[in-house]
Amino acid sequence: MAANGAPTELTQGYRTKGGIGESTLRPDGTLKVTGEFAYSSDMWHEDMLWGQILRSTVAHAEIVSIDTGEALALPGVYAVMTYDDLPTEVRHYGLEIQDTPVLAHGRVRHHGEPVAIVAADHPETARRAAAKIKVVYRELPVLTDEASATAPGALLIHENRDDHHIGHVPHPNIVHRQPIVRGDADAAARRADVVVRGEYYFGMQDQAFLGPESGLAVPAEDGGVELYIATQWLHSDLRQIAPVLGLPEDKVRMTLSGVGGAFGGREDLSMQIHACLLALRTGKPVKIVYNRFESFFGHVHRHPARLTYEHGATRDGKLTHMKCRIVLDGGAYASASPAVVGNASSLSVGPYVIEDVDIEAIALYTNNPPCGAMRGFGAVQACFAYEAQMDKVARELGMDPVEFRRLNAMEQGTLLPTGQRVDSPAPVAELLRRVKAMPMPPERQWESSEGADVRQLPGGLSNTTHGEGVVRGVGYAVGLKNVGFSEGFDDYSTARVRMEVVGGEPVATVHTAMAEVGQGGVTVHAQIARTELGVTQVTIQPADTQVGSAGSTSASRQTYVTGGAVKNACELVRERVLEIGRRKFGSYHPAWANAELLLEDGKVVTDGGEVLAGLADVLEDEAVEVEEEWRHRPTEAFHPRTGQGDGHVQYSFAAHRAVVEVDTELGLVKVIELACAQDVGKALNPLSVIGQIQGGTTQGLGMAVMEEIVVDPKTAKVRNPSFTDYLIPTILDTPTIPVDVLELADDNAPYGLRGIGEAPTLSSTPAVLAAIRNATGLALDRTPVRPEHLTGTST
Repeated sequence: MAANGAPTELTQGYRTKGGIGESTLRPDGTLKVTGEFAYSSDMWHEDMLWGQILRSTVAHAEIVSIDTGEALALPGVYAVMTYDDLPTEVRHYGLEIQDTPVLAHGRVRHHGEPVAIVAADHPETARRAAAKIKVVYRELPVLTDEASATAPGALLIHENRDDHHIGHVPHPNIVHRQPIVRGDADAAARRADVVVRGEYYFGMQDQAFLGPESGLAVPAEDGGVELYIATQWLHSDLRQIAPVLGLPEDKVRMTLSGVGGAFGGREDLSMQIHACLLALRTGKPVKIVYNRFESFFGHVHRHPARLTYEHGATRDGKLTHMKCRIVLDGGAYASASPAVVGNASSLSVGPYVIEDVDIEAIALYTNNPPCGAMRGFGAVQACFAYEAQMDKVARELGMDPVEFRRLNAMEQGTLLPTGQRVDSPAPVAELLRRVKAMPMPPERQWESSEGADVRQLPGGLSNTTHGEGVVRGVGYAVGLKNVGFSEGFDDYSTARVRMEVVGGEPVATVHTAMAEVGQGGVTVHAQIARTELGVTQVTIQPADTQVGSAGSTSASRQTYVTGGAVKNACELVRERVLEIGRRKFGSYHPAWANAELLLEDGKVVTDGGEVLAGLADVLEDEAVEVEEEWRHRPTEAFHPRTGQGDGHVQYSFAAHRAVVEVDTELGLVKVIELACAQDVGKALNPLSVIGQIQGGTTQGLGMAVMEEIVVDPKTAKVRNPSFTDYLIPTILDTPTIPVDVLELADDNAPYGLRGIGEAPTLSSTPAVLAAIRNATGLALDRTPVRPEHLTGTST
């Protein structure tokens, strides 16, 4: 491998079909689009029972009593379990802070919290049994915002906190606090010619993945359990599950089953422990499948946020300072809130050069639904606010908003507010230039000579407008996202690669614990193996815990880290195969001698067939297998008072231009186009790259104009736990998404690649809001935008 991570002469000269840089098709693609793919909810086992969870009907209450008698008496019921039936003293779990009870004990802290679990011989019997469990609650006051959570005398969501964040927060109902201070923001503010302030609200969003949570637990003969589960992080699940079951980790064997999307919502546990408990209690396989209603309560959501910002600038357009305070609502349990706070604070300036900053980000404990990881977490909320600020400052200065951004854009070598220097390409100005230069879509398409198309109008097929009051708006935004786990986390992955001859042909087998959740990792791993080993046949084994951890499929890290592990293992396999070849043939096998020279002297192979023949001869009677961990360069924790530290490993950038049509009388919005320019470092699979960018863009569109979990501020109950009332974009809402891909290699990354999956979710939301503001002249300081915000009827 070249020093900068680029392919060696081997892979440049001899390009195995289906290798790095090609748009190879997904092996699961046809099955998914034809409905034949086996998701976790499709699993079946002989003599299987069905599990059901009873959830709290109130958000905050003492549990006075639980009566399970009627449920147990129902024919077909095999087990009913409450907190008191748990087998060990370990009865809580969590990603970082173990504050979440397996089943509620003493009190419930949010609407929909699991209270009891049931196993029965039919799913309807299990539901009926759960409904017969009688729980008596004594309701308590609900804490739903910062004022109520930190008020003098406020109830503590968790009375006996002992996590490592408690010493750095001003109140026990604050999960985590991260300030970042650099320079003197107050002094810089006095030098500014223009100072602009804004307060913004970002709504709670659901991951809304295709397949609700599901899994199957099968008791094993050795007293352990086999768990087949749709998740994002097998080994993190294992670490949390085994202590609750009272089993060593090697007796909890986990296998990834078909995952219907994730977006962060499967990073926390859902029914994993519940299914295993019921299987071990009954001695029978137990399957649990949430319906959509349960799914809204069964996983964490995106943190809603209040963000207060101040920016200053000189008359010639240079930013002088920034102050901000970000309040994230983490809900009843910690989940990933500390990491979300770290991201929100460290990325709150965005992709701009500002030397003097005063930043504070906190996450609250409240009685609202728990919030944790979701695509772009922390950075998404911040981007919405700082991009609105950029438009405000540009307007005050009378400058073009894109040129104002380009004037202040960071670049390679920029020193971030955390003190970390950006040491890889940061083409912010270029991305803005490119996206602005893209051709604009035609205006008033519904009036084209080819005839009216109602789908081009706001309101679409509902036919609610005919265009009399429709106004066009254009808006821009750009975002900054970190890649990989940060703040000193030991972020690594493991890959096992085996090379052998099967049927006279060399075959590579790749085994990792990476969760394929739709991002296309199984495709990329095969491409890497073909590229590094010169083979055409690659088998990807199912992900499980029989191989070392691959970490989470989140933070845009899997291609970087697990791809790096696969590449590293392939290189070691290749070296060992070459050594076997040297030992067997020396220089007597022409094809093998050629391949050996290729690696040592940079010669270019032009006849791949000869190399494959050489491989087959070398491995005719033996196989080579390597399991290797791979780590990116280390990061460090941010200082708890100043926020200084090299906290992130890599950054990604995307810019969007949104074009919208708004019916200003009815408050209807049609997003016509969301053009995107993004630097991906190296497009390992160009087709997948475009898919990731378009998918992330569409998710940002949903956040802009329709998606929000609505929580009653008086009761902390979820008002809209269904797709009837929680709206997500359909194909009719999705605009044209032209993409301009830039490839500027990061010398520290495998193949120079850059994580891509999250960046487009950042900038698409504020671009749409900017376009709507441009069309209407309204301030629009919250997301999602609703019709009443555009017609002046909101209260």
